[in-house]
Amino acid sequence: MTTTSAPTTAITHIAQLVTNDPSLGEGPLGLIQDAAVVIDGDRIAWVGPSSKAPATDNAVDAAGRAGLPGFVDSHSHLVFAGDRTEEFNARMSGRPYSAGGIRTTVAATRAAADEALHANVARYLAEGLRQGTTTQEVKSGYGLTVEDEARAVRIAAAHTDEVTFLGAHIVSPDYADDPAGYVELVTGPMLDACAPHARWVDVFCERGAFDGDQARAVLTAGMAKGLLPRVHANQLGPGPGVQLAVELGAASADHCTHLSYADIDALAQSDTVATLLPGAEFSTRATWPDARPLLDAGATVALSTDCNPGSSFTSSMPFCIALAVRDMGMTPDEAVWSATAGGARALRRDDVGRITPGARADLLLLDAPSHVHLAYRPGVPLVTDVWHNGVRR
Repeated sequence: MTTTSAPTTAITHIAQLVTNDPSLGEGPLGLIQDAAVVIDGDRIAWVGPSSKAPATDNAVDAAGRAGLPGFVDSHSHLVFAGDRTEEFNARMSGRPYSAGGIRTTVAATRAAADEALHANVARYLAEGLRQGTTTQEVKSGYGLTVEDEARAVRIAAAHTDEVTFLGAHIVSPDYADDPAGYVELVTGPMLDACAPHARWVDVFCERGAFDGDQARAVLTAGMAKGLLPRVHANQLGPGPGVQLAVELGAASADHCTHLSYADIDALAQSDTVATLLPGAEFSTRATWPDARPLLDAGATVALSTDCNPGSSFTSSMPFCIALAVRDMGMTPDEAVWSATAGGARALRRDDVGRITPGARADLLLLDAPSHVHLAYRPGVPLVTDVWHNGVRR
C-alpha cells in the first residue's frame, strides 16, 4: 500500500515577510526581505530567502507583496441575531453606551432559528477571513438561559475550536431582581450544559454587569469544569477585573481601558495578556486604551475586534491595527505583532500567529511592500491572498 503526501507549495518573492520568529529574521517581527515560504499540507515547512527556496510541487509568485501571519482575533461575539442600528445612531447623537444595550440582542437571539444563527456566524467568519483573520474566538452571551446558552456554544463549536462560554455577560432580564440567583444558574445548570462545547469561561466584570465576587464565582466554577478563564475587565471604568484575571491565571484581560499603575504592573509581572479592543472605543466615542504604559512595562498586548452588534460591529483586524497606531500609542510593528502573535498568546496557542516551520500554514499577502501599510493606508482593502490551514482561500 502506498501513501501520497499533499503537494508542496512555495510562495516566493515576498518583499518583506513578518515571521514573528526573531531567530529567522530581523527584530521582534523576524523580518525577512525577498522571502519565501514553503507549505506542506497544513503546515509551514520552510522559511527563508527566495534565492534559497527548495523545489516544490507548486509555486506562487508574490510579486513584491508583503507577507505576514494570519490575524488571530481572540475576542468576538458572533452568535447573535437582530440589529442595533438605532442604538448606534442614538449614541452618535449623544447617548452614552451602557451594558444594558445587550438585552436588545438577547431578545432577538432567543427568537432566532438555529439556521439563522449558524448563517450569521459563517457570514462574519468569512468576512474576517477575507480581511486576513485565520483564527477566531467566538463567545456565547446573548442567550442567558440554559437552553439558549447551550445552543450558542454548540453553534459556535461548529465553526471554530476557540469557543467561550459567556453566560455571565449581563444578568439575564429574567433575573433582574435576583442577580444572586442568576449567578447560581450560570455556575450550575448553565455551566453543566455549556462546558462540554467550550474551551473558555468568561465574565463581564463591570458596573452594570458582575462585581468582583460574582465574577470570581463564575470563573472558579468554570475552571473546576476544566474551562480556561478570560475576563472582560476595566472597560467602562476602574474595577477589580484585571487583578482578578491575574490572580486566577486568566489567559487574557480584555478591554483594559481604565488601568491603575497596580493593574499595569500586575499584567507585566504575569502571563495574562492585555487584549485591547479599539473598535469598541471607536464605536462608542469612549476613552481610548493607552497601550504605551503596558508595552513599556513589559506586558504582553493583543489586539482584537470585539466584533458584536452593539458596541463594535467590525470584523476588520486591519482597521483595528490602524486605530491602535493612530490613537493608542502603538507603533506599526507593535500593532501587527499584537494582532498576530499577541492574539495567539491570548488564546495560549503556539501554532498560529507566526510563520515558522511547524506552525499552521495561515498567512496572507498585502497589496503593499510592507506591513506598515496596514496603518499607513487605513480603510484600504490591502489583503489580496489568504492561506488558511495550507489552503489558498
